[in-house]
Amino acid sequence: MREYLTRFLEASRYPAAAQKCLLSAYDAITACPDTQSEWESALEAYRQDKNCDYSALRNTAHSIALRLRFHPYTAELLLFLCLTRTLLERYRAEGISEEIFADSVADLRWKLDECLEVYGICGTFVGEWFPGFFRMQRFAIGRLQYEWYPFGHTYEKNGISLKPNDRVLYLHIPRTGTPLAEKACDDSIRRAAEFFRSRYGITGPLAFVCDSWLLYPPNRTILPEQSNVRRFMERFEIISSGEYGEDHPDLWRLFDRQYTGDPRTLPYDSALRRAYVDHLMQGGKTGYGVGIFFVS
Repeated sequence: MREYLTRFLEASRYPAAAQKCLLSAYDAITACPDTQSEWESALEAYRQDKNCDYSALRNTAHSIALRLRFHPYTAELLLFLCLTRTLLERYRAEGISEEIFADSVADLRWKLDECLEVYGICGTFVGEWFPGFFRMQRFAIGRLQYEWYPFGHTYEKNGISLKPNDRVLYLHIPRTGTPLAEKACDDSIRRAAEFFRSRYGITGPLAFVCDSWLLYPPNRTILPEQSNVRRFMERFEIISSGEYGEDHPDLWRLFDRQYTGDPRTLPYDSALRRAYVDHLMQGGKTGYGVGIFFVS
C-alpha cells in the first residue's frame, strides 16, 4: 500500500509537504501492530462492500489519529486515499474510464487544498462528503461532478413534469483553483449526459439540477457582467432561492476561511472576492439558488 500511495500522491501532484505528512502518518499507523490491524480492517470492509459503514471507517481513522498524536483531518484524508486503490479496481471491473476515475478522486486533492487554506492542516474537514464517490454514485467528469438524487421540488413546464421523488442529476461545482470557464462546463455537461445515458440506459431529456450559493439570484447584480459565475448561472432556470443569516455559512467556499463577521478581514485579491466584499460592506445579504436545465 505504501508504494501505491507514493505513486498516487506523486502522479496526482500533491504538494511535497503534504506527501511527507500523509506518508509519515501512514508509517506511524503501520509501525504499530494494533493500529495497523485496525487500519487494514477498515480497508477490508470497503473491499468487501462499497456500501459499507463509512461512519465506522471514519471513526476508526479518528481513533487511530488521536492515539498516535496526529490530526484526525489527516487520518480522514489518508483513509480515503488508501481506498482509491480498491475504487480503481471497481472502475476497471465496470468498464468506467480511468479518466473519470482520475477526475473523481481529484476531489481528494481539492479538499486537501481547502483544508490547508481554511485551517492550515494537511487533511480534510469534509470527510462525510467522500462516500458518494466511493459508493460509485457520484462521478466527476471534467470540471463538474454529478450524481442521481431525488429532485425535492415540483416542476411543470413545456410538457415536462417532475415530482419531489423523481430522480435528477445533481451537479456539483468543486473548488479546483481553476476558473469556472464556459467551454470546460459545456464539455463536462455534454460528456456527463453521454456517460449517464450509457451507464443507466436513459432516454429522453436529462434534468440537471444545482443547489449552490453560485446560483443566488442577486449574483446577477453583485458580480461583474463578464464573471464566469454569471455565465454559469445563465444555464439555469432558477426554481427556488433563499437568503442566509448573518453567519453567511457558504462564504468560506469563496474566501477559504471561516467568516468572523467583519468583511474587512476577507481577502480582496480577485474580481469575484472584491465584488462580494464590497457587497457585504454595503450590508448585502448572501444566499443560495436552486436551478434546473435539460439536455435532450
